[in-house]
Amino acid sequence: MFVEIVLTGLPIDRDEAEDALEAALGPDGGVTGAGSGMGRCHLDVEIEAAALDPVLALDRLRAVLAELGVEACAMLNVSD
Repeated sequence: MFVEIVLTGLPIDRDEAEDALEAALGPDGGVTGAGSGMGRCHLDVEIEAAALDPVLALDRLRAVLAELGVEACAMLNVSD
C-alpha cells in the first residue's frame, strides 16, 4: 500500500515527522520519498500489505501524526 501524506503549514521539521513515521512502522514499511515547496511538503510511505492490515496501518499513521500535533495539517492519499 502506498500513502502520500501531504502536510500544509507543518509546524515542525519535516525530518522529525519522517523519523517518527519510520519508527512507528518498523519493519512493516517506511518513508520512501519526500519533498517540499510552495508552503507544503509530502512524505511518501510504502507499507507491506502482507505484513500489516491496511486499516491498522492507516490508524498507526494517524496516531503518529496526532502525537506530533500535526494531524490537522495532514491529508492522506491512499493507493494500492
